[in-house]
Amino acid sequence: MSMDIKEICDVIPHRYPMLLVDRIEELVEGERVVALKNLTMNEAFFQGHFPGNPVMPGVLIVEAMAQAAGVLAVKTEAEGEKLFTYFMSIEKAKFRKPVFPGDQLRMEINVLQRRRHVWKVEGKAYVEDNLVAEAQITAMLSDKEI
Repeated sequence: MSMDIKEICDVIPHRYPMLLVDRIEELVEGERVVALKNLTMNEAFFQGHFPGNPVMPGVLIVEAMAQAAGVLAVKTEAEGEKLFTYFMSIEKAKFRKPVFPGDQLRMEINVLQRRRHVWKVEGKAYVEDNLVAEAQITAMLSDKEI
């Protein structure tokens, strides 16, 4: 299954400037998602990180992976109800290479474990075939908006 930006916005509540997933290339419910983020110089964070040398902040790469994982979890569990995804932990985060305007960030998220509404995933982010970041993310689904 693939999803465009409109379908993504129907699933997760994030919006500009914090929506960091542009397209879902592949989604296997309960197992895996592959998502894309196209980066342009117009991204708000590039203005201050860093002037004259724009680099995507590592925390936003992790956030993009978490949003992709959120799409996977909600599409797997929602069954017509509105669910929200909340971070619980980030482990084993590593940043390998910088990400620049003009890059396309490809995030591959695989489920490591699921217990009720708690999901643990492994995320890897790539630019072309180069691994730029990775992390294990644990999140909880809830029907309550904070």
